[in-house]
Amino acid sequence: MPDPQLVLAARVQAALSAAFGPSHADTDPVIRPSQFADLQANVALPLAKKLGRKPRDVAQEIVANLDTGDVVSDVQVSGPGFINLTLSDGWIAAQAQHALEDERLAVPTADKPQKVVVEYSSPNVAKEMHVGHLRTTIVGDAIARILAFLGHDVVRDNHVGDWGTPFGMLIEHLVDLGEDAAARDDSSVSDLTAFYQAAREKFDGDGEFADRSRSRVVALQAGDAETLRLWQVLVDVSKRYFNAVYGRLGVTLTDDDIKGESFYNDLLAPTARELEDKGIAVISEGALCAFPPGFTGREGEPLPVIIRKSDGGYNYSTSDLATIRYRVDTEHVDRMIYVVGAPQSLHFQMVFAVSRMAGWLNGDVKADHAQIGNVLGTDGKILRTRAGGTVKLSELLDEAVERAGAAFDEIQHDEPFDAASRAAIVQDVGIGAVKYADLSVARDSEYIFDFDRMISFHGKTGPYLQYAAARIRSIFRKGGVAPQDATGPIVLGHPAERALALELLGFGAVLKQAGDTAEPHRLASYVYAVADAYTTFYENCPVLKAPDEATKASRLALCAATLRTLTTGLALLGVPTPDRM
Repeated sequence: MPDPQLVLAARVQAALSAAFGPSHADTDPVIRPSQFADLQANVALPLAKKLGRKPRDVAQEIVANLDTGDVVSDVQVSGPGFINLTLSDGWIAAQAQHALEDERLAVPTADKPQKVVVEYSSPNVAKEMHVGHLRTTIVGDAIARILAFLGHDVVRDNHVGDWGTPFGMLIEHLVDLGEDAAARDDSSVSDLTAFYQAAREKFDGDGEFADRSRSRVVALQAGDAETLRLWQVLVDVSKRYFNAVYGRLGVTLTDDDIKGESFYNDLLAPTARELEDKGIAVISEGALCAFPPGFTGREGEPLPVIIRKSDGGYNYSTSDLATIRYRVDTEHVDRMIYVVGAPQSLHFQMVFAVSRMAGWLNGDVKADHAQIGNVLGTDGKILRTRAGGTVKLSELLDEAVERAGAAFDEIQHDEPFDAASRAAIVQDVGIGAVKYADLSVARDSEYIFDFDRMISFHGKTGPYLQYAAARIRSIFRKGGVAPQDATGPIVLGHPAERALALELLGFGAVLKQAGDTAEPHRLASYVYAVADAYTTFYENCPVLKAPDEATKASRLALCAATLRTLTTGLALLGVPTPDRM
C-alpha cells in the first residue's frame, strides 16, 4: 500500500531536481500533515537559505515543476512558502480498492529481510510471573508478530532464569518434600510462590539446609546426573505454568522458544577466554573484567563489566555476552531486540559496548534494548497488592476478566448471548483490555494500571476497538453479505468516506515504523485512529440504507477494508476480536 507521504515525497523531489538541478534530487521534501490540506511540503524554507532566495519564490518554482498526475487534485502555496497538497479522491479510492483486493492489504514485505532475535518475557523458573512480566511479555510478542508479518525471519527467545545459586535451595527443598508429595500436593511445587518462599525461609533460618543447598549448587554446575534430574522436575513444572499464562494472554511463545541461562552454561568459559585472548578482559582485583570506554563511576573511575568473579564464578554479564556471541557465530542473526525493563539500561549499554570491542556487534549486526517502563498503581507508585506484595499476573488477569464481565453486562447488545458465548467474549474483552492499555503506551514510559479506564467501551481502549470490529461484522450479518464478497468498487463522495479511506492507506507505513523502532504503540495508535474514522463514517454514511446500490456497494467495500485492517492490526498486537459483542 503506497504511503501518501512517500508518494508525495518522491514527486516533490523530482520537482526539486527539475527546478534546481540534480544535486537537489535527494533533498528531504519535509512532508508533514497540514491544517489546510492533506499534507504539506515545507522544503522551500530551508532550501531558500541555501539558494539565497525568498522561500515563497522557491515554493512557487517547485509547484511549477511538480507533476501532480492523478495523485494530487490541488496545490496551494501559503504563508512564507508552505506547499499544501490535496490528494485526489480518485487516487485515494483506487489505493483503498487495491488494498481491499490484496491478501496483505497491500502492505509490502521488507526489501531486505533480516534474521531477528526478539528476547522477551524471561520469567524465572520456580517463581510465579508477576505484573512486572506483563509488559515484557506482551510488548515483545507484538514486536515479534509485526516483524514476522513484514517478512523478517523472527526467532522468539524466552531467556528464562533457570540456572544459578537459588537452585541449590530449591532442589534441596524438593528433596525434603519428596517428589511424590510435591507432585500430589497443590500447595507445593504447583504453587510456585509458596514453594520458593518456603525454600528461602529454610535457607535463611536453617544452617544445615543452607550448607546442603550450597553443595547442591556445586553438584548442579558440575553436571551431576541426579541433581540435573531434580532440576529438570522444577523446570518442567514451571514450563507448564508459563504455558498456562501464555495461553491466557494469547502469546506465541512455546517450549521450543526457551533458551534459558542453562543453555549457555557451557559457553561461559570459552567466551571469557576469547575476551581475555583478545586483550579486552583483564584481571582486576582478582576478577576478570572488561572496561569499555566511556563508562565511569561517580569519582570518574572506569566502570568494569565483571566477566568472571574472583571466586571463579560467572554472572549475568557473562551469560549475556555468551548469548550475543552464540547468536552471531551460530545463529547468524542480523538484529537482536532485548525487551527488558528500563533499569537494565546501563547493563545492556556496557554489554553491547564490550560486544562491539570483541567484534560480535558491528555494522552488519545490531542489538537494541527495547526498554520497558514500570506499571504503576493509581497512586502513581509501583503496582502492588494492598498488603504491599507483588501482584501475581494470573490474579491480575482474573480480575480483568471479572471486571470485563460486569462492564459487558451493562452495555446494550443487539442480540442475546448464551452463557458459553458470553464467557468467551468476556475473556477476550478482559485480556484484550489489559493488552491494549499496555501496548497503547510508549514501551519505555511508565503507565498507570487503571481497570476502570482500560475496560471502558469508550475512548482509546481495547473494548472500544473490539466493539468497532464487531459492529462492522454485524452490518454484514444484517445485510446477508460476507465481508469477502464486498468488492465495491469504492467511490468517495462524503467527507467521512474520504477520511476513512485515507486513514486506511497509512497501514503499511505504520507497520514499517513499528518494526524499525520496535515500538508497538505506533500500531496501537493507528488502529484507534482507524476505528475513530470509522465511527464518524458510521454515524454519517448509512451503509445498508444507502441512497442507491452503487453507494451501498462502495460503503460495504469500505467496511470490509476497515474490518480487515482493524482485525489484522489488532492481531499483530495480540488483541483478540470477538465476532459479536
